[in-house]
Amino acid sequence: MTPHDFLLHLFCLVDDELRALCPGRLRARGPTPALADSEVIAIELAGEFWGLDRDRALFRHFRAHYHAEFPALARVHRTTFIRQAANVWRLKQLLQQRLAARLAGGDPVWLVDSLPIDACQFARATFCARFAGQADYGYCHLRKRTFYGFRLHLRCSRDGVILGYQLAPARAGEKAVLPELGLPADSVGIGDRNYWSPELRDRLAAAGVTLLAPYYQKRRDPDRARSARLSAVRYRIETVNRQLAERYAVKRTWAKDLWHLCHRLIRKILSHTVAILLNVRAGHQPLQFDAMAA
Repeated sequence: MTPHDFLLHLFCLVDDELRALCPGRLRARGPTPALADSEVIAIELAGEFWGLDRDRALFRHFRAHYHAEFPALARVHRTTFIRQAANVWRLKQLLQQRLAARLAGGDPVWLVDSLPIDACQFARATFCARFAGQADYGYCHLRKRTFYGFRLHLRCSRDGVILGYQLAPARAGEKAVLPELGLPADSVGIGDRNYWSPELRDRLAAAGVTLLAPYYQKRRDPDRARSARLSAVRYRIETVNRQLAERYAVKRTWAKDLWHLCHRLIRKILSHTVAILLNVRAGHQPLQFDAMAA
């Protein structure tokens, strides 16, 4: 699929879904923007998929190379474009939930994990004014070092579709944030060893949710065969984490405040969900993004 074909399919999908989601007038007052919301969202999602996650680079790239597809982009100032994109964050959130529910297909099994997001370079953490009172120190087991920032907690389907997400300070543990991920009743969740907690398991079971996790100490695991089976199922969320970290650069999402940080995370997650839908329509595996980008 060429970039132009990808952009065309992406815009048609976003435009159709927004019309179904908001059939009436979105803005109660004020002039109609030069760029339609569907155009702005399509530009954002395509840019994120192509690695253009900085607003300045995103705007310059599409104005230079896709002025024929979006002629009104030449008349819009960059700050106006960025402001319009940020103001429809709730629309993107609802769109992601709508598409994720369609892709999941009612599968009762879900996977859960988290990944770190740096608020700044660790050497600047002691005097960084951004996210004061919001970010915190945490430990990254993959990098084997302490970092300053947040953790993005994810709940996804077995096909890799993100069903729920929550941004929390890095010090907040996985077990504490898990109940905030919108766990549906009569469902089964699979996590890693960080989610081992008999107390949490019993509390979720009372709400109709089954939580499966390996024993928290690998060398003392009483049932290693069971832990291996769980790991074989939950490996898919590791692929999602890697795509968010590498293709979408979610671990270095720089923002000046928490509101803008949350907006950028929402558009990255929506771009990932839309890419899965387009991939499935093209006849590829859900997370085989390289086949679609070829």
